[in-house]
Amino acid sequence: MSSETTLDVENPTNTPLLGSDHGYAPLLDASLPSQTQENDQQPSKPILLLISGLLAISLVVALIVGNLQIQTHDKDAPMPERRDPIEQGVSDKSFRLPVDAPSFPWTNDMLSWQGPAFHFYPGKNWMNDPNGPVYYKGWYHLFYQYSPEAAVWGPIVWGHAVSKDMVHWRHLPIAMERDQWYDVNGVWTGSATILPNNKLVVLYTGSTNESVQVQNVAYPANPSDPLLVSWVKDSANPVLSPPHGIGYKDFRDPTTAWLTPQGKWRMVIGSKVNKTGIALLYDTEDFINYELQIGWLHDVSGTGMWECVDFYPVSKNESGLDTGVYGPDVKHVLKASMDDDRCDYYAIGTYNPVIGKWIPDDPKIDVGIGLRYDYGIYYASKTFYDQHKKRRILWSWIKETDSEKTDIKRGWASLMAVPRTVALDPATGSNLIQWPIEEFDKLRSNLKEFNEVRLEPGSLIPLNVGPTSQLDILVEFELDKKASNKLSVGGGVPYNCAGHGGAGVRDALGPFGLLVLANKNLTEHTPAYFYIAKGKKGELSTFFCIDQSRSSIAEDVDKSIYGSTVPVLKGEKLSMRILVDHSIVEGYAQGGRTCVTSRVYPTEAINGDAQVFLFNNATNVTVVATAKIWQMGLSSRNESGWVWLGPSLILLVVFWFVVWTWQNQRRNRS
Repeated sequence: MSSETTLDVENPTNTPLLGSDHGYAPLLDASLPSQTQENDQQPSKPILLLISGLLAISLVVALIVGNLQIQTHDKDAPMPERRDPIEQGVSDKSFRLPVDAPSFPWTNDMLSWQGPAFHFYPGKNWMNDPNGPVYYKGWYHLFYQYSPEAAVWGPIVWGHAVSKDMVHWRHLPIAMERDQWYDVNGVWTGSATILPNNKLVVLYTGSTNESVQVQNVAYPANPSDPLLVSWVKDSANPVLSPPHGIGYKDFRDPTTAWLTPQGKWRMVIGSKVNKTGIALLYDTEDFINYELQIGWLHDVSGTGMWECVDFYPVSKNESGLDTGVYGPDVKHVLKASMDDDRCDYYAIGTYNPVIGKWIPDDPKIDVGIGLRYDYGIYYASKTFYDQHKKRRILWSWIKETDSEKTDIKRGWASLMAVPRTVALDPATGSNLIQWPIEEFDKLRSNLKEFNEVRLEPGSLIPLNVGPTSQLDILVEFELDKKASNKLSVGGGVPYNCAGHGGAGVRDALGPFGLLVLANKNLTEHTPAYFYIAKGKKGELSTFFCIDQSRSSIAEDVDKSIYGSTVPVLKGEKLSMRILVDHSIVEGYAQGGRTCVTSRVYPTEAINGDAQVFLFNNATNVTVVATAKIWQMGLSSRNESGWVWLGPSLILLVVFWFVVWTWQNQRRNRS
């Protein structure tokens, strides 16, 4: 079985945005005799030779440029000026390595390999939060925090890209620059709202010339343009400033707005009071004048500043709901990105639209102290309702976890996780499930199946899957239940992924799973695995983890172990889906009940020198694994010649047409 690999990379030269005149056709038309000219008027031979030569040179240049890989920066290039995000009033964006971590001698080949193939990334310079994702006039839009000066956080503007499927992306010009006093220090995170008349409005946070966080409004300059290339900022900006009692650097990231029963638009802004994280609630009729609601939508003491707040409805009966939907069968998700630990937490609860209050279903797992979207590297997430396919889509920023020096040499920093559908788990009703959007299935090819592979305790089995840098892996595991039931109860120390040594530490019921990006002698490998802990009363808890501690021999990268528990219902097999895309590994357990995202930076397990293994490090249980592994296409990252293939073929056809015309006219003349 195999599915066709999609390689139809959208070509920006075919869009009206860049103009319809691609160079040479008018010259050729001007060279040909018109119908009113005499038959003996022949084109000049030197002119035809010149045109042919220019076309041939252009063709060669296009093919060469198209197949060039992105070059990394000179190792001796000066470090760019770096702004301190904390001083500017936002969370720290960099991964902090130990001071004594030795610097690894990264080669251009290693750094080039790290660039993803099917994850969105800027290609050069710095990117962080996703902003204002929206589906508009047939196009998916992704705006994002972008620093155009270097591969470190700095003066932030809004980058912009569009797609028909959220897989193949077309980069567009910067959407909003830092060109006003109220956003001169940064055009920061915001959201898009579609009004009933299909009018689009964007609310975003600006950092003023005095580093005060204010809210601003912008609109498409040309609403009929489906690509939304140009934007206009309202002359009334800023429309909101920090209210009394709120710090001037603690007021940011407005949500998508929704209609209240009173017909007003309502949105949320994140903030804090002392160490209590809060969600401020505002109503407006025109997006210019706002009324701060009495009290807060919600607050949780001890959680600190809430960034990138998100608020949306979910239902067991629907895969996605528009932001303004409410009713007896509808729950609401409140999510916040925690400035203190830079993780994204959510809780499910009940929203009262009349009084503007939200109450969690279970206060023990409230926002900031309970469930997370992802237990790995995943922050500043943002959802939007895809009205085209009636689903809610989740975007998130995945930061680098190497050194800034390495980022600068590589020339780019950060990427986005693959867009995920997010919905209420119909089986539990108490957690969300996330899954890569179905469009990514079209990238699958060359399916390899491994059925009922028996993994005895201590076993390690290689899987012959071909290239391993771009994979989609589905695995199910079955345990010997009789053996697990006979085991004695667990000890008093609860298990957690980070604190128990990773995949190399053996215990009765785990770990077992996959090794990806593993070199032949296993000095580099990244395990994704299950571990089953048995409690004092005989109850079983299942953990899903990704272990970065052995992912690279380099010391100047993150070596953390990430993960958490995953609900497993009666009769369910253990299952995981792993997406491998060069330096990013995304894991989804039990259909997406628990997700873990990792960044890894191998030095040897790259290109053709990496393998995939099944392993079982449990000491007392045999595991049977069934796996499906696909190659994932869309290799335009290192084969950018595909982008130039269309123009190159056009030049080639025109070149041979000129030669044919010249030769035909010579024969007619003779």
